Formats: sequence, structure tokens, C-alpha cells
Amino acid sequence: MIASLGMYDLAPLQDANDRFWALIRDALGHGPEKLTRDMDFWEIWQSPDLVFSQTCGMPYRTALHGKVALVGTPDYGVSGCGPGYYNSVLIARRDDPRESEVAFAGARFAYNEPVSQSGWAAPMVHLRARAVQMGDLLQTGAHVASAHAVAEGRADLAGIDALTWALMLEHDPVTDALREIARTEPTPGLPYITAAGRDGHEMALAVEQAIRALSNHDRALLHLRGLVRIPAGDYLAVATPPPPAS
Repeated sequence: MIASLGMYDLAPLQDANDRFWALIRDALGHGPEKLTRDMDFWEIWQSPDLVFSQTCGMPYRTALHGKVALVGTPDYGVSGCGPGYYNSVLIARRDDPRESEVAFAGARFAYNEPVSQSGWAAPMVHLRARAVQMGDLLQTGAHVASAHAVAEGRADLAGIDALTWALMLEHDPVTDALREIARTEPTPGLPYITAAGRDGHEMALAVEQAIRALSNHDRALLHLRGLVRIPAGDYLAVATPPPPAS
């Protein structure tokens, strides 16, 4: 059996995520003792042994819908977003004189993955709505890596998941060299999933019980406010831009 919480698993949060999973497992009555941290995300998400994981909205709507069971969406209390929703933060270097995303036309853009809602899809929809065409593209593999690429001058602009950005502001001093330029429109947040054929409702009840049982310290560390039942159709309705040119 597999359980994973890899979407928001920065080193300072791993112990809290372990405790969160232990509470979910206790409420559920079964599941692996430990979270999996050494498997590819796609292997985890598509495994018939999946008990619990968290995916991103774009992989869910483009590949996983109909192949996994939707559990619910955690509410992280993201500023300017409704419960269970989030957005992407466009960041630049603090010493970059450009003040708006429009001024970054032709600049180098860093993104984590081409199937990321907050790293690729939301920023591209936002920028194209403002007739902003990026220049060179840099794929980094992770939101944190995109932020570091901008701070180090290897890219000029990046789209970062709003919760990851908030966590980095709390735990990663690289943010001292960065600043927020803009935010995209809110979209449904990163949903919890389980394997097709498993009871998503039973899992949701266990997650809700675990959130209530978390210590105030862990709930604050993870920014967890509760669980929201966002319909699958709301995920499927989000716009999907073309992938990066190969």
C-alpha cells in the first residue's frame, strides 16, 4: 500500500506530514505505516496500491480523471482565494526594476513542469490574456528550484504555487532576493486522491477527522484549515494552455 504527501513536503514540514498521515491512517483503520518519498509522482498516482496521495489540478484534469477517485481538496486559506482554491504567484528578483508582468515580455521564464497548474498553466493563461509572450523557457523540476533560478539570475520570472511561496517565505531565505509581481486567477487547489475502486468518501471522512485531531502547531505549519468537496467538473473546466515548445 502507498501513501504520499509529496506536494508540500519541504524538509521543515516532513515531521508534521508524518503525523498528519498517522492520524489519517488511525481514522481510516488501514494503510501503510510510513509515507512514500522515494517514488516518482506518476507511479504513485497511477498505482492500484494507492491509498492516499495529493496531485495537482492539471495532471488530474489531463490524465488522472476517471482513473483515480477524488477525495477532496485541502483548504490552506490562501489569500484572495475561496476555500480550497489557490493561485500562482509570479515572482522576480527584488532588484529587477520591472514593475509588472507586462514589462517581462521576452524575458526568460522558469517553470517546474509542463503539467503543473501553478507552475505552467496558470501563468501562461495569465500572461497570454495580457498579450505577454515569454522568451526562453527554463524547466527546473520543482517550484523551489524555479525560485532559486530567478534569484540566481538564470531566469527573470517564474510562477510559484501560492502555498509553496508562503512556505518558502517562512522557511527559505532565498525569498529575501525575490518579490511578488502578480497573482493569477484562483483555480481549484491540489486535490487528495485514492486509487480507483477505493472509497473516496470514507477517505475524506478520515482526512477531516485527522485535520481536527492535528495539534495547533502542526495545523499552522501545514497551513491546513479543513477539507472542501470541489466537484470534478470544476477541475475539468480549468483552461489548459499549449505545452512548452519542444
